[in-house]
Amino acid sequence: MDVLITVVVVVIVALIFDFTNGFHDTANAMATSVATGALKPRTAVAISAVLNLVGAFLSTEVAQTISGGVIKEGGSGVEITPVLIFAGLVGAVLWNLATWYLGLPSSSTHALFGGLIGAAVIGAGLGAVDWGVLLSKVIIPALLSPVVAGVVAMIATYAAYRITKNATTRGAEGGFRHGQTVSASLVSLAHGTNDAQKTMGVITLTLIAGGYLSAGSAPPLWVIASCGLAIALGTYLGGWRIMRTVGKRITEVTPPQGFAAETGSAATILVSSHLGFALSTTQVTSGAVVGSGLGKKLASVRWGVVGRIAAAWVITLPAAAIVGGLAAWVASTSLLGLIIVAVVALACGLGLYALSRRNPVTRHNVNEGDEGDEGRAAEPVGAGQEG
Repeated sequence: MDVLITVVVVVIVALIFDFTNGFHDTANAMATSVATGALKPRTAVAISAVLNLVGAFLSTEVAQTISGGVIKEGGSGVEITPVLIFAGLVGAVLWNLATWYLGLPSSSTHALFGGLIGAAVIGAGLGAVDWGVLLSKVIIPALLSPVVAGVVAMIATYAAYRITKNATTRGAEGGFRHGQTVSASLVSLAHGTNDAQKTMGVITLTLIAGGYLSAGSAPPLWVIASCGLAIALGTYLGGWRIMRTVGKRITEVTPPQGFAAETGSAATILVSSHLGFALSTTQVTSGAVVGSGLGKKLASVRWGVVGRIAAAWVITLPAAAIVGGLAAWVASTSLLGLIIVAVVALACGLGLYALSRRNPVTRHNVNEGDEGDEGRAAEPVGAGQEG
């Protein structure tokens, strides 16, 4: 197949991934604001979409980690072809859709890296991946970022209740609700500086592999704009299934907790984006929500839900790598193999969407609790103490 056609197909699939990343990660910025009533659902996703688009233009450090870091650049460009990148994206998109259907806030970042690594190893060998960059820029941040965000949110939540303990409950919570408008917006902006860049990096890597850019090039303006628009559109449509999990099923979030969780998340993401760490904003936000539950007396954290989320984090990268590797093995055989991968991926994606319509979650029922998890709630943190 002509290289140009292959590159165009890969760019389209990359933008589809970016779109799924948007609705998969809407909860990162807005779940707690929607859960506390600080913002109406449709208003929340509209604000998040706009700020994701703005954030996409603020930095390209993470994009260059992907386009010229994890996948090695060789003397003739890179040790990976557009077909292999296509296969890696298939693994990432399918994992995003599967975890969205299950309402699990898994990592789109690790799904993307897993798919690309699996495809690169199958198609070009273990030497195609810079394992040092993977460890320092992806694995270590993945382990540390939710802990850091959780500790920051826990301390901030505790401080918020201590500082306002003499204020009326209605007055204090009203002030924090207004504050959440700012903190949630900051998370959305931070999300754009990190997650939108990952697709920019993939498209840039594809253009380098196809010979349309030189090795080490930064993302062109049209790549930045298209990725920003794709993730903004996905964000606006709202990932309500995951938003319910983050906002209602981990812990019952109050306005002070929501403000603390969002502030902790935003600070962690912005610092990581500046350093070029392609971390999972989903992990950061989920860790911050857990921290906010631990920081409030009489709050309960549903550890059963947290355990399922953590399990999804652990298996995301290897699961996406397996799918990406299988897709690369089939797609690399011939044009027919490439078509087979595309058709199977489309069928799987449509099947997951059809299944989701049997029990839809929308902006109208996103804040309804899940009774199945109430019985698994942990004992309140600090039970018996004064809030």
